[in-house]
Order: sequence, then structure tokens, then C-alpha cells
Amino acid sequence: MAEDKELERIKKMMMRRLMRPPDRGPWVDGEVVELSTSNFDDALSKTAKPVVVDFWAGWCAPCRLMKPVMESLARDYSGRAHFAKVDVDRNQELARRYGVMSIPNFVVFRNGKPVDRAVGAVGRPGLEAMLRRHLP
Repeated sequence: MAEDKELERIKKMMMRRLMRPPDRGPWVDGEVVELSTSNFDDALSKTAKPVVVDFWAGWCAPCRLMKPVMESLARDYSGRAHFAKVDVDRNQELARRYGVMSIPNFVVFRNGKPVDRAVGAVGRPGLEAMLRRHLP
């Protein structure tokens, strides 16, 4: 009788695991999420979609100019790609790791690895062309 209770407990535990949605990290389709040194690697590991990361700073006028472009692309490519921003002043280690010397600096990641880059206020056409090269 005790074995049956143990078996039932194990079955319930396994069902809960199977029914739990997978951890998708911080990604929200249609939005630009903010990443930092503490969650960057984990976030990139939780998606197979291309990720466009905007390395920026609040004092940078071209960065502010590109903000609505990133937001628009995030909405338009919802479900097909993810979009993120990294404040280089608060996350200097990430900026150094990816060789960010000028901002805005846009890096496309696939499978956690950088695969493309654009520097400066390239506008929607430049950013969109770069992203399209990496869409499935």
C-alpha cells in the first residue's frame, strides 16, 4: 500500500514538471528588454531566435534617436526575433567583452554568439537589413 502512495507522488511530480511552461528568460515578444551583466548570458541561452542588442548610453544623442527604431522593429518582428538594450555605463564588462568602443553599437547574436554588428545611428533600413540576414 505504501508503494502505491509513493508511486502516485512520483506521478504527480512528473506531471507538474511536464505541465510547467519552459523558462523563456526575460524575453517579451514585441518589446525591447533591458539586459545587464547579471542576466545577459542566461538570457541569450534561452532562445534560438536572433537577438539584436543595442549597446547604448542615456547621454548619447544618436542612441536616443535609435530608441524608437528598436521599439518599432521589436513590434514588427515579434515572434521572429528578440530585441534588447545594454547600458554601457552600467555594464562596462559587457561592453569590453564585445569590443564596444562607439555607441550606439548594435550586435546580432545567434545561439549566444555575435554574428553581425552595426555602429552608429544606421536608421531602420540599416538595422533591418542586418537583422534580415540572420532570420531563418
